[in-house]
Amino acid sequence: MTKGVFGKKVESVTPLKAFQQLGRREEILELLSEGFCARCKGLLQSRLENLSNGNFDMLSSSNGKWSESSSVACSMDSLSLDSPDETSTSSRMKPHLHEDTAQSSAQAPEPISSARHWINYSDSLPALVDRRQNTLNKSEASLLDEFNDMSRVRRKKDFEYFEMIDGSSINIVKGLELHTGVFNELEQKKIVDYVFELQRLGQEGHLRARTYSQPKKWMRGKGRVTIQFGCCYNYAEDKKGNPPGIIRDEEVDPLPPMFKTMIKRLVRWHVLPPTCVPNSCIVNIYDKDDCIPPHIDHHDFLRPFCTVSFLTESNILFGSSLKIKDAGEFFGPVKIPLPVGSVLVLNGNGANVAKHCVPAVRSRRISITFRKMDDKKMPFKFRHDPELQGLQPLVYSPLMKSPAHQVPHPTLIHQNKRVPNNESEGLLQRANSTYQLGEQDFPPLGGSNSNGRSKPNKNRLH
Repeated sequence: MTKGVFGKKVESVTPLKAFQQLGRREEILELLSEGFCARCKGLLQSRLENLSNGNFDMLSSSNGKWSESSSVACSMDSLSLDSPDETSTSSRMKPHLHEDTAQSSAQAPEPISSARHWINYSDSLPALVDRRQNTLNKSEASLLDEFNDMSRVRRKKDFEYFEMIDGSSINIVKGLELHTGVFNELEQKKIVDYVFELQRLGQEGHLRARTYSQPKKWMRGKGRVTIQFGCCYNYAEDKKGNPPGIIRDEEVDPLPPMFKTMIKRLVRWHVLPPTCVPNSCIVNIYDKDDCIPPHIDHHDFLRPFCTVSFLTESNILFGSSLKIKDAGEFFGPVKIPLPVGSVLVLNGNGANVAKHCVPAVRSRRISITFRKMDDKKMPFKFRHDPELQGLQPLVYSPLMKSPAHQVPHPTLIHQNKRVPNNESEGLLQRANSTYQLGEQDFPPLGGSNSNGRSKPNKNRLH
């Protein structure tokens, strides 16, 4: 017998005795597994059952259907932007972790013996409940902090610009959304440093050949660096005769941990819908005067998709017909500034009818475009990442929801008179065939790296 918090005598409870008491099993399991994923919780439950039944020889072995939990890692939902130095260092120290699976890049689950989940079984049941309540209070406080951070995001979803297409007045930018303040300055720095670390790995040949591409700069606006994860996308017909689109028999590196963390943020903060969680991305690293010519993103990728901007604010142009005035110089009716740390979501007419382009940038810029592949177009060896399954947005609370914010309206280079909107069903088919990219605009990927050769993939970043 021991004295409890209020001086009353309470019976000491051992772990085995506590769990064997049927009324406490669910409470103890829930408390021990706070923050665990379903697999880890099932693994813990199986081990406790073995402990309760006296099957001590089973504790160190796998446990039925949950045996895969030891090899499939889980991760926390909160944003934890890892240092690229730590990630790359651990990658070099443990090359055996670099298998051709997306799971190998996930974080290992936190041991249940850590201070976060530690329980003194000598405490009485009320003390256990008090401790759990304290954990819940901390969780609620963390959730409140995330809501407050999310409330600072400004969202613009009412873009309008009408053009006459096939005899109908169409809002060609319907479906565009601009979300600013999604990533703060510290997070932006971590992401940018991470991208430069990926660029270094690509230059040294540690990424798969089709993951990293650095064409030679043969004229103004040509030669930006691209790094793609999840799938190999061909902008133009390559030397093997592969047409534009996802090359299903080519492999690139899977999404790195940092980018998966960004995707979680985008879904949780209501930037992207949970029905279209990205499973691929392409990083563009622009030097001064680099650009992206007018195009419509290939329909091997679903809508919506988004692009995140870093380092330098730049403009993106939209129009059903964009004119090329000179190398890196384009003209279009709608110009939207892209602030650093902002996310532009492309959907509807803004993704399918209007072409878009980025004129020559005035200084170094990074963009990361996240897209979900059409299931029928995925690479043959692609494996879904468990970390990105079942993501859900934060649920708004009336007490936490802030007044709507607006970002500046896009610049209309020339005004046009608005007339009734009557969109035709054939616009998507028309958009698919109105613009063809040339090899000079988007050189085939897997071209010459800065060192002129591709090295063995001994340290691929997963």
